[in-house]
Amino acid sequence: MAEFELLARQLIQRWREDPNATYQSWFLWDERIKNFRSIRRGLAQVVAEIEAGRFGVAYRGSSLETVVHSVAEQRQIFKGADHAFLWKPKLRIPDIYENPANQRAFGRLLDHCACCDTAEEIIAGIHTIDRLNIKGLGPAVANLLYFLHPTLVPPFNTAIVNGYNKLTGGKVKLGSWHHFLAMRSGVLDLNERFRDLLSNDLGAIGGLLFDIGSGRYPAPPRDEEDQTLGSWTARLEQARAEAQTLNKALQKQGESDRTHSEIQAWLRDIGLALGYDVWIASNDRGRLHDGVRLGEGCLESLPASISTSTGADAIRLIDVLWLERGGDRVAAAFEVEHSTSIYSGIVRMLDLALSGSDLHATAGLFLVAPDARESEVRAQIARPAFSRIADLEIAYLPYGELERNKDAISRFGSGLKAIKAISRALP
Repeated sequence: MAEFELLARQLIQRWREDPNATYQSWFLWDERIKNFRSIRRGLAQVVAEIEAGRFGVAYRGSSLETVVHSVAEQRQIFKGADHAFLWKPKLRIPDIYENPANQRAFGRLLDHCACCDTAEEIIAGIHTIDRLNIKGLGPAVANLLYFLHPTLVPPFNTAIVNGYNKLTGGKVKLGSWHHFLAMRSGVLDLNERFRDLLSNDLGAIGGLLFDIGSGRYPAPPRDEEDQTLGSWTARLEQARAEAQTLNKALQKQGESDRTHSEIQAWLRDIGLALGYDVWIASNDRGRLHDGVRLGEGCLESLPASISTSTGADAIRLIDVLWLERGGDRVAAAFEVEHSTSIYSGIVRMLDLALSGSDLHATAGLFLVAPDARESEVRAQIARPAFSRIADLEIAYLPYGELERNKDAISRFGSGLKAIKAISRALP
């Protein structure tokens, strides 16, 4: 066994037995797991207030202050956790109090990480927030993510970073998400190497690094091969490469989602202007366009007669529905087909039209797609599988016509006459 590993094992064993070290004083603390539950509930409250626009513009007195204070009370290891979130008026950071868009992005990160299950999803969320370059909002957020996913995200503060650098020879910088992700990779390797003395919960190795970084325990000298920065450099470059690859994929997807959401927002606004109740697909209601949730001002639930009808699960996913005000009759249904398969949208239209109820029998059915996709739309409609389409009078509504006429329809339109006028019959 290499000398470094032998000395490291001896250090960890002494650390585990020390009643004043973080392993016994915090990691094995009876109240620790209870604190996880309360912190998670607190984070859910932060997300809910941000989404509802009730969070406010100050840290003091906010739900975030409450939850971060709970984190900071987690014994010595998290002392000072609130510093990263305190408002610094001269620097105007972290910029999540005065900037509503940044505040919502922060809320989306917390919500995304609370709902996901894999490291890949968490890392994708981190890259998304990192791309926004929000001033003063850096890897200290990992201390919140740790309480959501203790086996996937290590805690992060100055002492832990110092301990990691002393133990591994790394060069982690506090303010960089790339450095945090590279350190996370190294922490996972260390944890695997000494798993029999540590835990699947990364709080254990986080506590070890904290005690090394704060000077309670000296790091053992590394073996000759561990003296170089090669392994750290490789980790950092890998983190940067992964970020670049993922950012390209996210950017491409983001462009698709942004256009799709924009069209939904147009149809929402037109429908509301024409006096209809509007339903946004249940999986899209929380998406933002121009800083506003797509579901803003729209129905929170479908009428019972629709939600209990045949095919209700598919109907809920139709991109936009216009319903007669205060009633349960669908006046128009829109499927936005920006870049995805047109097939699924047609199937949902069929589910609506053939749901066995007269509530939808006279609905206007529209496939909304880029001008350049008209031939593709018509080719799909012509398939034998969709022979019933001709009876349903589904129309093709091109983006260009909608964009040119949406303002006039909202101001002067009545019913579906104008929308039908700019649509094209299918097949």
